Order: sequence, then C-alpha cells, then structure tokens
Amino acid sequence: MDKDVRDVVVVIGVGGMGRAIARRIGSGRKLLLADVSDAALDVADVLRGEGQDVATQVVDVSSRESVAALADTAAGLGRVAQVAHTAGLSPTQASTEAILRVDLLGVALVLDEFARVIAPGGAGVVIASMSGYLAGLSPEQESTAATAPTDELLDLPFLAPDALGSPGAAYALAKRANIVRVQAAAAAWGERGARINSISPGVISTPMGQGELSGESGKQMRAMVAMSAAKRLGTPDDIAAAAAFLLGQDASYVSGTDLLVDGGTVAAVRRLLPTG
Repeated sequence: MDKDVRDVVVVIGVGGMGRAIARRIGSGRKLLLADVSDAALDVADVLRGEGQDVATQVVDVSSRESVAALADTAAGLGRVAQVAHTAGLSPTQASTEAILRVDLLGVALVLDEFARVIAPGGAGVVIASMSGYLAGLSPEQESTAATAPTDELLDLPFLAPDALGSPGAAYALAKRANIVRVQAAAAAWGERGARINSISPGVISTPMGQGELSGESGKQMRAMVAMSAAKRLGTPDDIAAAAAFLLGQDASYVSGTDLLVDGGTVAAVRRLLPTG
C-alpha cells in the first residue's frame, strides 16, 4: 500500500454522538464530516483547532445521489477505513414520513454506497436505537425489511405511514429495520474484506435526547432510565467508546451484530414488563 495514502474516517451526522465519535477515532487520519446542515458542519473548525485534519460535505442521506457523492468523495481522499453513520431524526423532530426517509432509507443507502468504497480491513457502524428492541416486526417482516431492494423499502406495506401512524411508531420500526438491515449487509461488506455492525443506544444526553425527554414520551423515558441497572442517562462518550471498539481491530471477528448500549434499560423493561 502507498505509504502516502491516508486512512479516511467518515462520520455522517455531527450531532452529539457524531462529534464524540469523530474526536475519539479521528486522530492521525483524514476525517470527513457530513451532515445535512451547513451550520452543523461548523464543528469542523473546532476539531481543526484541536489538531484534526478535517474535510466536510453536505449530504442528504435520503438521496442516493447525495450519499453516492459522499462515498466517492471519501474514496478520493484516501483509504476509507472507518464509517460511522449517526444521522437520524427523532419523533419530536419530524413527521412519520420524514423519519422513514432519513432513519430507514438513509441507513440503507449508506450501507449500499459505502459497501462500494470501504477498504479491505475497514469497518462501519450504524447508530440504531434501543427502541428497535421494544417494538418489533414479525419474522416475515424482518426478513423483508432486511433484504428488500433499497429503492423499494418505502413501498413496503407494513412501513407505510398510514400503517404506522405516529412518528414514535415509525422511529421504533425504522430502528428495528436498521438492525436487521445491518445483519444482512454484513455479507456484502465481507466481500470487500470489511465489517459492519450497529449500536443501539439507550437514552443519551444529546440535544436530540434532551428534546425527547422534554416531549410527550419524556415521562416514560425517565421511568425506563430509573428502572435500568445504570440508573442514569447515557453520554455521547459512552457511544463513542462502543463505536471505537466495533470499528477497531479488537472487534475484528465481529460483524453483522448489534451492540445494545443502554445501561441495562431493555433488560429491565423485559424483566419488569414481560410481554406475552
């Protein structure tokens, strides 16, 4: 390999988790930050001031053309070694339709387009959610969500806005679909000699998380945190540590799996509120 070719780290979505991940894994590499918001990408100046080598690009993850352009930019910068996809919308931020386009279709497009450019030995991680463990799909629906052609995902009847109803339901099912989509994508990434995994955070103290805590579901979320083993909110650094593990060589035998980083919340919910 050309010694002048630098490893490239791509972080898509530069909110609280994305920034923490960028700081954790970007040192000594070319860091490509992507977000739908020009203003959000101003964080690049802060990271440059901290010694990071940073490039930026605006991306709309719901557009294949936009995601493909980002993947091509990353490949043009060097060896695409690590990809962290954190972009998403929460139920208090967006409509059911927007959540499906960003949180569901957006993940599938990133999995597709970065499978083209990820380097041998490289790795990716997708931020899903513990919500994916609390609102499920049938086995048949999971199989379909995992393997349907990306451009047909939004046409699946069980993912139609009218069938889902609320943004909260759309968010939970999109995140469950993310988990199974990553599992299915592991084969394609493996053909490149690369790995792909997901992380399902619990309630994390980011601006998005705080917005949810202040919204209609805030009381329920605080109750789940109170019954968890950790009995606290998660931090962006908790997720960055998990991402660094999954993206690094210590996880070289881990692919196509989901890491639940929720302080024991899902375990507590399942223990105290058993389902039938």
